[in-house]
Amino acid sequence: MDDTPNTWTGNWINEYGSLLRITDARDGHVEGTFTTALDDSSFARTTVPVTGLSKGRALHVAFVTAGEPAAIASFTGLLRADLLHLAWHVVSDRAVKSPRPGAAPVEIELPWAHAVLANTDTFRRQD
Repeated sequence: MDDTPNTWTGNWINEYGSLLRITDARDGHVEGTFTTALDDSSFARTTVPVTGLSKGRALHVAFVTAGEPAAIASFTGLLRADLLHLAWHVVSDRAVKSPRPGAAPVEIELPWAHAVLANTDTFRRQD
């Protein structure tokens, strides 16, 4: 089955409601924005520019936080039928966390073992 997209442009929404909007896709390069639906993300309450590459059914995009704490993310995956399956990793130097239950959140430097998050998401085109 050939499910190579005619274009990557459009809105892609994952199972949590996060939005990957691809506004330009030419010659294997893609551009757009990402808005997370998750309040506990380094990217919460912001829309950030994304840039990336595509080849056939494969897509890769990357983006950084607009403010502090600084974080960088990379999403890489494949389009299968109408689902875009992406593996992602986020690296962040700092986080805002409560140091103990009931305490006010404070910004802390993350040790390397906790500075990297990885998982997968599935996006569906929503045009």
